[in-house]
Amino acid sequence: MQIKSITLALVFFVTLLNAAFSQELTIKSLAAAPMDLSASQYERKDLAGHPCGLVKVQLATTGAKFKGNVVGQTAYKTGEYWVYMENGSYMLTVKHPNLVPLDINFKDYGISGVSAKTTYKLTLLLPESSEKSSQQFIIRYSPVDAIVIIDSKPYQGNDGVVTASLPVGQHNYMVTASGYNPIEGSIRLKASAPSALRIDLEKIRNNTATTTPQYGVTNNSNQTKDDIETFTVFGVSFNMVRVEGGTFTMGATSEQGSDASDDEKPAHQVTLSDFSIGETEVTQALWQAVMGSNPSKLKGSNLPVETVSWDDCQTFIERLSHFAGRRFRLPMEAEWEYAARGGKKNCGYKYSGSNQVGEVAWLWENCGDKPLRGSFDPEKVIKHNCRAHDVKTKKANELGLYDMSGNVWEWCQDWWGNYGSGSQTNPIGPSSGSYRVCRGGSWFFGTWYCRVSYRTHFTPDFRNDLLGLRIAL
Repeated sequence: MQIKSITLALVFFVTLLNAAFSQELTIKSLAAAPMDLSASQYERKDLAGHPCGLVKVQLATTGAKFKGNVVGQTAYKTGEYWVYMENGSYMLTVKHPNLVPLDINFKDYGISGVSAKTTYKLTLLLPESSEKSSQQFIIRYSPVDAIVIIDSKPYQGNDGVVTASLPVGQHNYMVTASGYNPIEGSIRLKASAPSALRIDLEKIRNNTATTTPQYGVTNNSNQTKDDIETFTVFGVSFNMVRVEGGTFTMGATSEQGSDASDDEKPAHQVTLSDFSIGETEVTQALWQAVMGSNPSKLKGSNLPVETVSWDDCQTFIERLSHFAGRRFRLPMEAEWEYAARGGKKNCGYKYSGSNQVGEVAWLWENCGDKPLRGSFDPEKVIKHNCRAHDVKTKKANELGLYDMSGNVWEWCQDWWGNYGSGSQTNPIGPSSGSYRVCRGGSWFFGTWYCRVSYRTHFTPDFRNDLLGLRIAL
């Protein structure tokens, strides 16, 4: 009898929990608070040393988390969360274990972006009643070998049907197959009834606008024929450079001198197998061809794609792999550094391909309308139109790889972690963590960040216009 009572109690608890999870926050108001000087009185700066804006989120529950261009830890102060955001940010996601995540676009409330040293007040209302936590989303599709992706997650279908149980609310989907035009869209699931779609893909016509995905080998002035593999996806071509494996010293090697940070130490031996890596950073043209959209703030087909999170990169790579017929991925951190150093052709440079950073990198000193000197000055960056530049416009490194120093930061596959002193073979980083590794420096940062051994890290959902990627194979 006691066991039965406990079981009933557990069932009742799980029912309540499921009901609570389905509830949604609503936005009552969002506006600047010019008379509130908290943002300047309790100033917080981002990684580049720029003052942040402060969003005071008024929410009558604890346990909320905030994702976006959030800087530092969020503080809870009796019914109010203090969330510091980078200057110019306009997207904020609110997550709570018992509530459906809420995406907030500040532009919908007349705020083009958070301003430095400015306080904003966001008031959120908790739901008054509970409803069913999940609902079925059914997609019937053809051809039956197509891939169905819902909210960046691939689903395994059965005879052309995918059934997914999802939280009530907004969801994104995509159906794609080799040789067919992909279809993507969004749907809002309601608690009252399941939702179903029928999607029939159309075959790609062979013309100049869209071509059948293909890949092959071409030549390059910096490499032999066997070193380059060229892929063409929907009319956009990109090169993968073969890197012969070997053993190298990773981290704070002698040419880095006193510039090396503690997290670049100890220098240690790493042995890698052969792999291939992108000749350039992924361009906006390639991202657009694969994803059907371009998230970059500064637009240009041959510019590196930016404002992409690590999570976004995984979705891109999954789709690219399907279209191109090969399994791409992000480079491991050790692979990235080995390639940046020139692999077996390593000349011992401090930056990727030179000891003169301006030869190989777009960085804050040279990426504007005139050369800049002296210490980093964010006002000069704005005044002189500092920005990312087209790929392959600086000198390549020993392997024929471009922009591994500067232009945009590049995501790596690894979780962030400290180095060990022992020798390693094909290391893949820690098994878990809170941050993913980024490498290479960017146009917004100075010389010190462009070194081949410099490391940084961000949460997997972090995005800004300094973050891009390079793919590996």
